[in-house]
Amino acid sequence: MKPVRKHAFPVDKARHFLEPGPVLLLCTQWKDERAIMTLGWHMMLGYDLVGTYLWDANRSHALAKRSRECTLNLPTAALLDTVVRIGNCSSREGDKFERFGLDAEASREVAAPSIGQCHASFECRLHETRLTREYPLFVWRIVHARAARSPKWPRTVHYRGDGRFMCSGDEVSRRRLFRPDMLAQ
Repeated sequence: MKPVRKHAFPVDKARHFLEPGPVLLLCTQWKDERAIMTLGWHMMLGYDLVGTYLWDANRSHALAKRSRECTLNLPTAALLDTVVRIGNCSSREGDKFERFGLDAEASREVAAPSIGQCHASFECRLHETRLTREYPLFVWRIVHARAARSPKWPRTVHYRGDGRFMCSGDEVSRRRLFRPDMLAQ
């Protein structure tokens, strides 16, 4: 295979290529107040640890700090317009479950609800915070998970910046080349 010719690219556009995972909907609740936010960025830090950046201007940031819990909900491509609309408004403007016709499902381990229309829901407790003025990083431990059985690999949505999304597509297996024993090295 020939080398690919590359050209200078704006650093602030790196997310177009590097976004790590699917868009999530993060739900928080403190006492009688609940919120949903679109989360375009998160990172797996281990098998059961997830890091999220929650800007302190978001209502979800304050509720997450107080409750120390959340749910991470995996929407599919069918929910893309709703996901974008959730991200374009504030929970201060009213309950987003009601506004967007979403079913709030009771969680087993945390007070924050899960979203019934999402393919999977992950109940989380705060494991650690790295709250600095510029980088409010919340590290969550998944304490309970639920997922639909079908489809096994749903079409997820991935944010590329500038209002553009990519939907997961064809899956390619390389199991014949994969060596699990090399993961520890």
